[in-house]
Parts: sequence; C-alpha cells; structure tokens
Amino acid sequence: MKAPSSRFFCNRRMTTRCAIYSFFLLSLTLCVLLSVRMKHSDFTELPPPPALSIQLFHKYNINCLAVYDMDPVEVGKSMVIRRNPVVEDKEGNLLNLTADCPLFIKSRGYDDVCVSEEEKDFPLAYSLVVHKFAPMVERLLKALYSPTNIYCIHYDQKSPAPFISAMEALARCLPNVFIASKRESVFYGSVSRLKADLNCLSDLLASDVKWKYVINVCGQDFPLRSNVELVSELRGLNGANMLETCRPSESKKQRFSFHHELRDADFEYGKLPVKTERAKSPPPHGIEVFSGNAYFVLSRDFVAHADSSVVAKDFLAWSEDTFSPDEHFWATLVRLPGVPGEVPRSQPDITDLMSKTRLVKWQYLEESLYPPCSGTHVRSVCVYGAAETRWLLNYGHWFANKFDPDVDPVVIQCLEEKLEEKQKLFHMASHACHKG
Repeated sequence: MKAPSSRFFCNRRMTTRCAIYSFFLLSLTLCVLLSVRMKHSDFTELPPPPALSIQLFHKYNINCLAVYDMDPVEVGKSMVIRRNPVVEDKEGNLLNLTADCPLFIKSRGYDDVCVSEEEKDFPLAYSLVVHKFAPMVERLLKALYSPTNIYCIHYDQKSPAPFISAMEALARCLPNVFIASKRESVFYGSVSRLKADLNCLSDLLASDVKWKYVINVCGQDFPLRSNVELVSELRGLNGANMLETCRPSESKKQRFSFHHELRDADFEYGKLPVKTERAKSPPPHGIEVFSGNAYFVLSRDFVAHADSSVVAKDFLAWSEDTFSPDEHFWATLVRLPGVPGEVPRSQPDITDLMSKTRLVKWQYLEESLYPPCSGTHVRSVCVYGAAETRWLLNYGHWFANKFDPDVDPVVIQCLEEKLEEKQKLFHMASHACHKG
C-alpha cells in the first residue's frame, strides 16, 4: 500500500474544511428550526408489528433517507429523539424472545437473508468479543449475518448473568453462532483482550466452515458494508491482510519496553496494567515491533500460520506483561518475513485511516482530519450521532466504532436500514437469492 501524496493531503484538508463549515451551518439551521418546532413536534415510536408481542428495541418514526441526505428538519428530529431516549430493558427482551427460537428467527428475519453465489463461495468468520448491552450485540450480529458465515461469541467471564444467558441463547437459536470454548475475564489494556480473540480464532479454525477471512468486532462496532459488498471487497485483497501497522512513536514504545503489572483501579473494568520501572528484554527472534490497533481482517492462511508458529507463540508470551498487546501483536506479526499476506518491513506505515478495518473518530483530530463529532465522546473517541450517517457510509471503511443506542439510537437504525436496502438491491439486480 503506497503512502498518499502531499496533494492527497492538501485536497483532503480542503474537503475537510468545507465539511466542517457545512456542518456548523447545518447546526445553526437546526437550532432555529428546532426552537420553532419543538413544541409542535411529535416524535413517536413506530408501532410494533401486529404479529409480535415482544420488541427487542424501539424503532423511531424517522426518515433515514432524509437523514442520509442531511435534511435539516429530519436531522433535527433525530437530535430531539436522543434528548429523550427510551429506557430499554438491556437483556430481558432478548431473553424473552429467544425463549422461542423459531419466533426469534422469524421475527428478526434471520430466515429471510438472501445469499448470492459469490457469498456462498466466500464465507466469512467473525470473532465477537463482548461484555454488555445484549440487544446491541444482537443488532450487530443481525447486521453482519449471513447463513454461510460463522460467528464466535466471546463474552467476558465477569459479565452479569443475564447478559451471559442472552449470549448463550443467541448461540442456541442460530446454528452458525457459537460461544468460545475458552473464555477470559477481560481487563482493559491487558493480554486478556488479545487472548479472547485468540480463543475464538482457534475455535474458528477447527470449525467445518472453510471461511476465507476472519474479522473481529466488539459490542460497540457496526458494519458500514452489507455482506455482499464486503465479500466483493475482500475478494479483491487476493489473500492480503487488512490492518493498521505503523512504526511506534516514543510514547507507544513505553507500552512494551517496560514490564506492566495488572493492578486494581478505580475504572470501569476494575483492573488496569500499570507500568513499572523494570525494563523488558528485547523481543524474541529479533522481532521489530510495529504498532496498530486491536482490529483486523485476516486471511485464513495467515491465522493458520500464526496458530502453529513457534515465533508467534514466543512473541505472545513476551507480550503478556505489556500494555494493550492487542495493539502491537497483529501489527507486528503481519510484518514478519514469509507470513501469508506479509506486509514487508520496508513498506511505509499503514495508518488507521488507510486501513479499512475500523473508522474511529478521535476527538483531538476532529476539525483537522474529519468533521466534529455530532454525538459525544468517551475516552476521546466519538460515539456517533445521526448527523454522521452519510459521512460514515461514504468514507470508505468497512466498520466503525463507537455506537451506543443510549447516546443516539437513530444512527444505528439508519445504518441498519441502509445496509438491508443495499443487500436487497444487489439481489434484485442480480436476480440471485438463495436462502438458508
């Protein structure tokens, strides 16, 4: 992958400035419209389908096509909706519906997914590492779902019992979904996050489905491509892998140059790896460490090689006492000479904006690399709002992070509708639809 030219960055900066100015003009328009219409607006939920008595989540009376087209009134409606979010039962609705698997499958449309010949010949595998918000996990699964694919769910051993029961129920109802045979208590920044994916990868390799690529996701991710689009793009990789892999900055080097200890912390996950003053020995086998993120799109050949490689096993053992080893493990392995889909060490950095694996909007880069976040921020990461629907779908990435229905439920609903529409339009145009 070649580094972009300076002209590319100049053009991107000009485009970004235009997008930012447009965004603020839209915001001013919305403020005026909302102040006039607020008292007279009725933003109701869509009534539930008459055949069903259990709803997994609320659907809103919103025109997603207008949201996609950045219509001020409809985007304004989405902003009012998110100010008054519906309090939902996080796990109970899913548990109630999955108590009757045929009802669950039919009501959510798992039995009505069209599959093209191209999709049948190119199955995908997924590793879902999740720990909360069961209905959101199910919505993610549904957006990714194809009967030809296979899905491994790794739930955090520390998760509440209702969440674990909901994940087990998903696996019980859907034949191509299973729970990882070995599960970790996952702590932020520790090797447990990496091992969760490795556990799923090992199980996926042992499955009967001869998948071509594996993709890992977390519970606040969402796809930006339908399955048929994704298969088409992955075919174009011709066995290459897709992930961020860069030479680490001096601050990033601190993460793996010193021994870290997992200690109790006043933090969402309870424990956090803390840097000590004890320097680590150099990586084994003369490995040069590269930096990236936790997300990957990896070929089956690469995963099989990593699963059996002594070098990979030694590097994993060396990485156990580092901070966020998932953010350097894959980025480094893909640079090793001779691995399937190798990225040569001499090749320039592949940044997160160049890799299509995950579109993340960092607060400190807003207004320079991309428009401001229309949702909110968690640990400097944008939790997207509905006003970013068009930008998300058109940027070019395959997945994005973060989404939260408690922050903005409309952006998730509109992405769901857009992906379903794309899948259906493709099958109508190709006159090919195989179900089950």
